[in-house]
Amino acid sequence: MVQSSVLGFPRIGVLRDLKKANEAYWAEKISQADLLAEGKRLRIAHWKIQKDAGVDIIPSNDFAYYDHILDHIQLFNAAPERYSSQKLDPIDEYFAMGRGHQKGGVDVPALEMVKWFDSNYHYVKPTLQDNQTFSLAKDPKPVREFLEAKEAGFLTRPVLVGPVSFLALAKADRGSSVDPITLLEKLIPVYVELLKALKAAGAESVQIDEPVLVFDLKPEVKAAFKPAYEAIAALGSAAPEVVVATYFGDIVHNFDVLPAFASLKGLHVDLVRNPEQLEPVLKQLGPTQILSAGVVDGRNIWKNDFKKSIDLIQTAIAALGADRVIVATSSSLLHTPHTLASEKKLPAEVYEWFSFASEKVKEVAIIAKAVTNPESVKAELEANAATVKARSESARTNDPKVKERQAQVTPEQHIRKSTFDSRYAQQKTHLKLPLFPTTTIGSFPQTQEIRIQRNKFTKGEITEEQYDAFIRKEIDLAVQIQDELDLDVYVHGEPERNDMVQYFGERLTGYVFTTHAWVQSYGSRCVRPPIIVGDISRPLPMTVKESKYAASVSKKPMKGMLTGPVTCLRWSFPRNDVHQSVQCQQLALALRDEVIDLEKNGIFVIQVDEPALREGLPLRKGAERDAYLEWAVDSFKLATAGVEDSTQIHSHFCYSEFQDFFHGISAENRTYTDIIIAIAALDADVLSIENSKSDAKLLKVFIDESYPRHIGPGVYDIHSPRVPAEEEFKQRISEMLQFLRPGQLWINPDCGLKTRKWDEVKGALTHMVNAAKFFREQYKDQA
Repeated sequence: MVQSSVLGFPRIGVLRDLKKANEAYWAEKISQADLLAEGKRLRIAHWKIQKDAGVDIIPSNDFAYYDHILDHIQLFNAAPERYSSQKLDPIDEYFAMGRGHQKGGVDVPALEMVKWFDSNYHYVKPTLQDNQTFSLAKDPKPVREFLEAKEAGFLTRPVLVGPVSFLALAKADRGSSVDPITLLEKLIPVYVELLKALKAAGAESVQIDEPVLVFDLKPEVKAAFKPAYEAIAALGSAAPEVVVATYFGDIVHNFDVLPAFASLKGLHVDLVRNPEQLEPVLKQLGPTQILSAGVVDGRNIWKNDFKKSIDLIQTAIAALGADRVIVATSSSLLHTPHTLASEKKLPAEVYEWFSFASEKVKEVAIIAKAVTNPESVKAELEANAATVKARSESARTNDPKVKERQAQVTPEQHIRKSTFDSRYAQQKTHLKLPLFPTTTIGSFPQTQEIRIQRNKFTKGEITEEQYDAFIRKEIDLAVQIQDELDLDVYVHGEPERNDMVQYFGERLTGYVFTTHAWVQSYGSRCVRPPIIVGDISRPLPMTVKESKYAASVSKKPMKGMLTGPVTCLRWSFPRNDVHQSVQCQQLALALRDEVIDLEKNGIFVIQVDEPALREGLPLRKGAERDAYLEWAVDSFKLATAGVEDSTQIHSHFCYSEFQDFFHGISAENRTYTDIIIAIAALDADVLSIENSKSDAKLLKVFIDESYPRHIGPGVYDIHSPRVPAEEEFKQRISEMLQFLRPGQLWINPDCGLKTRKWDEVKGALTHMVNAAKFFREQYKDQA
């Protein structure tokens, strides 16, 4: 009989319950006992949803208060000494690694956060030392949560991050030179001990995630699978049965690793992202191994096409037999909202097109039943076929005017009028920029009062005129504070914006919006991605009114703030019936109109953020990556190239990890499609990047590539509430100057400040500006 399985469920709850509990704990409004009780309540509620839906294999240890990789850091007693030596309570040490800690005489920054593969989720990067040791935590979390589920009446399959992926996704700490993968021999005994403990607790099987198998692996990483899984297989009946899970790509290029899994129960593959890998994978399985077939999308919100999924499952059954096939989600459902049932305001037509996590677990169960006993789910199959057909025929998805404009795009529309040197000479005079110019990335704190007034306006409790007056008051405050701080290029603070993508989506055709479809981005940070359902265009200006007002009350240049086409695409739930390049070009054309309108209204510094450019990069080198970077770069240039030379174009990138893409590539073999070359091809005048938690030496890539334009590496971490001392800023800038020219360097935080409080912002920016002025004096002869 075909079984059904879910690889992981969202953690945050129906109404962002976990976010609220975490933030209440951090603010000392609830006790640790209250926080832990809320976590238990959520876990039990999520297990019940899956059991009630008819899912056969339900995960445990997929819950995390902050991040599942951070859980494993603590599980293996791998916290860097700067945290473990503080003698904090375990939960406070955990949060200190995730978000920093600055109270009670303890002052430690957070560990680095990085995007999880090509998703918008951020994980905490394991940070290891030369003398690194590992040991299993007392009362290990996977065992504790398995027993908790068992006591509540749920027999679950614990989820672990595999030893090779854990180390491959790690990095050496500052001052250390260890290659994390060389620590495998020290880590394997901890997995052995953990698996024995799970078996003793009653676990029949475990899911071990090895998502790095979708990468082009370095030889030493690929070689690590054999000793790791030979040690696990050697446990035999002393350990639960093991299913190794991969997702977000295909594993065909790593088939030579599969013999390491030959004695294990089976393998999970993502057949949503790469359905073409099914048949070659089937040929690689051992004679008794099972296939967990990921046919329900864990990354998007579209209702499953049952016919397509059933066809794939039946192909697997024909090769293996029904008892060796599991119908599963493609990945964890962490990346999807909790439940569609919370949405009361979606248009009835499109409501029928969607499926969130609680609905996807039902889809998994229905597909499993459909290949075993189709008559038992006949009504569900017929309703699904009708929905799929209705969506394909809907007039909502197609706009002939948008398609006509796309057909008329020319190569010339992608090119600025002059080269950077010529442009910057005009910009420096026009904008009166000093050496080491200071700015922020865009947003200022979204205070409770801002949220209250926005909510009142949304509900119709105040008029548009009243709301506009409130927004102008907030802009006045932002400008006044920047005057006091003596920044060089101002921002208006974005008090009118709910989210950097949603705000624009609400002003474009082709989008729909949800009320409660929140998804975890990192820690307690949740986003509510808009959904692209049709062709995209801009009916009216989107940001001109607020930016024009801000410029009118500002003494210094005011930046217009836009979200770039790639990020608008990537941080939405995109259509799955049209190629993403088509959707991205439509967004670029809409933004091009906005950029030109900003310039016409006196905004001569325009930042078009593309933090998702790196995130969207296909995980493997090859034709798909080449094509992606070509259309992504072209979309940015199409959006920004219509301005005069004296208008300065900025762009911002988060979690960039540029250096990863040059491992083993000689300079003569690098192409336009290597990421740093692509970023240079954007032709932005100023590039700001998240760099505060990375070694400054990583900036060396900009020297190696002779990057010609200006760069603002983030000088402090805005994701942490701590306020760095002025000396920290000076040290950071001094490190950057080893790799960047004084005339090239901008000074800015590493991201927007919307999640921070004003006292934190003022303190940090005061120290940042003072440090910039210090170096301005030191290098005044080069001004």
